[in-house]
Amino acid sequence: MRTVFFSFIFAIFLFSCAERPVPSTINPQAFSKLIDGQQVMLYTLKNQKGMEITVSNWGGRIISWLVPDKKGNMEDVVLGYDSINGYLNAKESYFGAAIGRYGNRIAKGEFSIGDIKYKLAQNNGVNSLHGGVNGFSGKMWDVVQKSDGELNLKLVSPDMDEGFPGELIVSMIYRLTNKNELIIQYEAKSDKPTIINLTNHSYFNLHGAGNGTILDHQLTLNADFFTPIDSTLIPTGEIRTVNDTPFDFRKPTLIGSRINSDDQQIRFGLGYDINFVLNKNPDQIVSLAASVFEPESGRLLEVFTDQPGIQFYTGNFLNGEYPGKKGKYYGYRTGFCLETQHFPDSPNQPKFPSVQLDPDQVYSHTCIYKFSVNN
Repeated sequence: MRTVFFSFIFAIFLFSCAERPVPSTINPQAFSKLIDGQQVMLYTLKNQKGMEITVSNWGGRIISWLVPDKKGNMEDVVLGYDSINGYLNAKESYFGAAIGRYGNRIAKGEFSIGDIKYKLAQNNGVNSLHGGVNGFSGKMWDVVQKSDGELNLKLVSPDMDEGFPGELIVSMIYRLTNKNELIIQYEAKSDKPTIINLTNHSYFNLHGAGNGTILDHQLTLNADFFTPIDSTLIPTGEIRTVNDTPFDFRKPTLIGSRINSDDQQIRFGLGYDINFVLNKNPDQIVSLAASVFEPESGRLLEVFTDQPGIQFYTGNFLNGEYPGKKGKYYGYRTGFCLETQHFPDSPNQPKFPSVQLDPDQVYSHTCIYKFSVNN
């Protein structure tokens, strides 16, 4: 009887270990917590090139991302924390999180579908941001399928969750290829007309998380236009050319070269916090949106998407309040985000591409983050 008992305990131990693969840089015990009655877990994606990405089922968050430099040295290039408590203490930073139901801002937390007006939480001044007080970044996702190279997550958002109509069923797949691509694929269906705009909110620093600012990174954006904002960071509805502005990144440009320009749009965002209208090739469903090169490490990040826009944000609100990984602090402009998306406040901007999802439709969104080395 005792032998059977210990065999049972050993089997549980093996199952637990199989469920919680983590890289050496992350301590799984630091993420041991129940949220909404579910256990927070960590899952690691690996490829044949040695790249490793750790994802949590809480918020679908990318916790770490190990990327080689031109000498083959691995470095974690996404901002985050060594424990679940770090994320809970700094929840509004959205480090690595899946964002929904609506990424970015909705003016005054209001929108209408037909004659029905819906009211959302005003969690960013007078506006709604990133799905509300407890958007998808704070939800426990179900793990549907997992392997060394793929993690399939699912979330059911009930009708009127955070004020959004319709029961929304979301599938999100993280797939790591041997080309050092992370392919993120989103699909969603709703049983009522609703709005949707999903994205990922990883902060990158190609020097490595906590290793200085990102001002010396070279950015290229495939965008001739951007959507200017008002003082509350809501688009005015105009689509403006990047010509003769600090927002022209059509050629490789240092992020820090014009970030303090005497420009109203820069002042409103305290730096870059703006949506760019991507140039789309009609012959390509998924096309190159942006690339970032860091010369010292040689790391090159390319971003591909099928979405009409991308939000470029330079960590203007990071203040080093909480210690990050390895005790390093993330200060002002030590990370950048490139969030593939529909435009902010689209439900209230009739000239912007529609974000309405009807019951007979399937929402689909592909984003690819690809790393390589450029000597």
